[in-house]
Amino acid sequence: MDYFKKQLDLLKTERETDRKSYQQMTETLSVAERRANGLTWYPIAIRGSEMSRGDYLTVEVERTTHQDIPHQLRFGAAAVLFSNHDRKQDHLDGTISYQGGNRLKITLRTDELPDWASDGKLGIDVLFDDNSYDEMQSALKQADALQDKTPENKLIKILTGEKKPAFHTGLPPYVNPRLNASQQAAVSKILAANDLAIVHGPPGTGKTTTLVQAIKALIQQDRKQILVVAPSNTAVDLLSEKLSDEGLNVLRVGNPARVSERLMSLTLDSKISEHSSIKEIKRLKKQANEFRDMAHKYKRNFGKAEREQRKALFDEARKIMKEVGNTEQYIIDDLIAKAQVITATLVGANHYTVKHLQYDTVVIDEAGQALEPACWIPILKAQKVVLAGDHCQLPPTIKSDEAARKGLSTTLLEKCTALHPESVTLLEEQYRMHETIMGYSSAIFYAAKLKAHASVAQHLLFSTDSPLSFVDTAGCGFDEKSEGTSTTNPEEAAFLFKHLTMLVTELGAHYQPKDFPTVAVISPYKQQIQLLKEQLLHSPALLPYADRISVNTIDSFQGQERDIVYISMTRSNTENKIGFLSDIRRMNVAMTRARKKLVIIGDSGTLSQLGFYADFISYAENNNAYQSAWEFMDM
Repeated sequence: MDYFKKQLDLLKTERETDRKSYQQMTETLSVAERRANGLTWYPIAIRGSEMSRGDYLTVEVERTTHQDIPHQLRFGAAAVLFSNHDRKQDHLDGTISYQGGNRLKITLRTDELPDWASDGKLGIDVLFDDNSYDEMQSALKQADALQDKTPENKLIKILTGEKKPAFHTGLPPYVNPRLNASQQAAVSKILAANDLAIVHGPPGTGKTTTLVQAIKALIQQDRKQILVVAPSNTAVDLLSEKLSDEGLNVLRVGNPARVSERLMSLTLDSKISEHSSIKEIKRLKKQANEFRDMAHKYKRNFGKAEREQRKALFDEARKIMKEVGNTEQYIIDDLIAKAQVITATLVGANHYTVKHLQYDTVVIDEAGQALEPACWIPILKAQKVVLAGDHCQLPPTIKSDEAARKGLSTTLLEKCTALHPESVTLLEEQYRMHETIMGYSSAIFYAAKLKAHASVAQHLLFSTDSPLSFVDTAGCGFDEKSEGTSTTNPEEAAFLFKHLTMLVTELGAHYQPKDFPTVAVISPYKQQIQLLKEQLLHSPALLPYADRISVNTIDSFQGQERDIVYISMTRSNTENKIGFLSDIRRMNVAMTRARKKLVIIGDSGTLSQLGFYADFISYAENNNAYQSAWEFMDM
């Protein structure tokens, strides 16, 4: 089957599954349940409105309660303003044009708010994200059409494995004392590549630092604009800030996830507000809104003359807004032309302000977590692509098991690493973990090539502590329990906190509260996490350190690190079932979060069914890190 046809089929399956689960979630749920699932802001208050381009109205709203609930209302998402008096009848579709903190702006397809908007009980629902799927589908179709055209298809043929990438020979090696040898080799490879370079960055190896220096070097090399993208806003924010710190002119397209002053100043909105032509725009907008307000004084049931007067005022307001649009476009073009680096999410690379741009080089960070169809959106704008990430860590989240099984979970990074080993540089020196914590992961996933930098290789919590501990609960009767679709193990959770309490007591002799080590307690199972969070609240000895202890799923810790990490493996049964513990990439993430101490608690009998865990237990024994939970039972 043709390459892109297959991708289109997989994407279609994923879209249908995603849509079904969204519909199930929304159609049957009350407003409070939708809010708890992060799909709704309710209640909200309207804080202001202004005319925007076309016949659209932009309304600023604030959520007034439940402000701590995480939500999925993002910049660019389709959303609906509704009245809870009669949600089916009273609603208006729109697009979120800004979101920060507890405020957002929604651009509605209307020129004035309906009467029901003043009756209270207002909320905003995020709609199913058709836009992202449309953009991915359109990119795949475009790539399919370009396959047979030259020269446009050279990069496509390389990425799909039909051609080999080429490199400039004779370039001097890149030298930068701030980078280690493998990081410098990665930058050299990026500078020499004509079409494709891959940076394979295992945990703690300074992938972001390497990319930032590579982007700086590329700009010095040919002074052309570079597009830098990643699947998540958080990853884009990190790169945007670091690139700006290096003195580059960065334009962040879209809304940052982290609302820091630093990041806001890099956004298009912020740069527009500082532009020399902004005074003119403000004057025109004020004028347009005055005309609109005058028009609103004429209600629809007035006579013919009033209706005509009202129409004339709206026409005048629209004419002025058109002028505003032209002036804004001039400013946007000017700002884009001056930017050295444009940063966005994968889908954000097609934001209307930058949709038309082409680049010599596109850099895709966190490519190990990016859906392949989404990668084609920025790739079609490039002559050369740099992929950076780690396909030995978590793959992208996929809703459809069928699509995942048939290949959607295999990322472009993974395929290209296998197809074009000559394009890959492995970053070999890590700056996070004690070498014993690193050792097993290095042997299994990175061909034993990782080495620990001298600053971390031997670092411990205190001089006589051990960096690794596997505590075996086999034979203790800690049986797992099924909780719906998830699994829990209450006894293992209780034992974990007993062990952590002993460690914290011991650490009290070595640390002041203000510099106390940070702790992560993680598990692959959501229900086990709920249980652990509850038990933490009932562990009086740990409460003074509660602000240093985070409890969450493995997935939510990807990219993070802590001094101490506890992993609750949860599974313990006589049928030797380990469920999705068999996804060893998830375990690679879990095992590589710890800087100075890693404690894994699990049942060797159940775990040893998989070679990966059997070998890990042998590794723990060889490093004097194996203990039985029985040793702690009478404490």
